[in-house]
Amino acid sequence: MIENIHLKELDKSNYREILKLKVADNQIHFVASNAISIAQAHFEDDAWYRGIYCDETAVGFVMLELNMEKPEYYLWRYMIDEKYQGKGYGLRALELVIEFVKSLPGSTEFSLSFVPEEGNPGRFYEKLGFEETGEMEDGEAIMILKF
Repeated sequence: MIENIHLKELDKSNYREILKLKVADNQIHFVASNAISIAQAHFEDDAWYRGIYCDETAVGFVMLELNMEKPEYYLWRYMIDEKYQGKGYGLRALELVIEFVKSLPGSTEFSLSFVPEEGNPGRFYEKLGFEETGEMEDGEAIMILKF
């Protein structure tokens, strides 16, 4: 079933599915809602976002900041709905995102940040090769995946 994970552009036919997704209550302070993310994406030229799907079921959301001029690529938002966590969907979807980022012009690394509190997703990102840099930005720990 994990092989059926794919990233899908949002449009008027499917954006409501993504708006309904939510993380567990104890994770809410780690990631903005999908509604906020989609609104921000419409006002940021560097935003790239997709729904995460298993077959035709929406299971998550990803948003990147893609600065092609520098080039710098950043995982801005990443979430898997609470009902679909722990099933491998998040790991497989992020592998797809990493493959995409590797294919971008001048791509040598991919960065992200997370709130360094109890229950944070740092270990999840480490499974995919991200390493903490020791730097903090706006109270969040920075991680880098070098290609």
